[in-house]
Amino acid sequence: MPSMFFHDLSGADDPVWEQAFPVLQQLRTHLTREALAEVIAEGAPQGLRFTALFYRDKCVAVAGWRIIANTNLRRVLYVDDLCVDETTRSHGYGQFLLNELTRRAKEAGARALDLDSGVQRHAAHRFYLRNRFIISSHHFRLELPS
Repeated sequence: MPSMFFHDLSGADDPVWEQAFPVLQQLRTHLTREALAEVIAEGAPQGLRFTALFYRDKCVAVAGWRIIANTNLRRVLYVDDLCVDETTRSHGYGQFLLNELTRRAKEAGARALDLDSGVQRHAAHRFYLRNRFIISSHHFRLELPS
């Protein structure tokens, strides 16, 4: 077994979520396993996938992503979530995962890799800027009453 490898999670009941979920939850602190199952059930038909990066037998990073079509760039790989385990940051795992997503984007014929990042996530912004991402737009949200 190679020391670093990817695992594409095959649904909410994939046993790898036992290791991958705590990593994802570091980014999405509000997320429960039940809510994740609902997101996967609704998102998978829309193309949502999750890929976990392992170093030896430990999940060190997780990405949620999808290929989307839009009128601006046509085909894009959109990253919903990109999280490296806080105990293993600055070891190159984020770079390794980003390189894999870039490879998959090119393989799928995407013209870009897009993501949104919370305005408070300064370390993540430095990482994206170092990796030649540009700040191409502002993201606006209108919260709707329940």
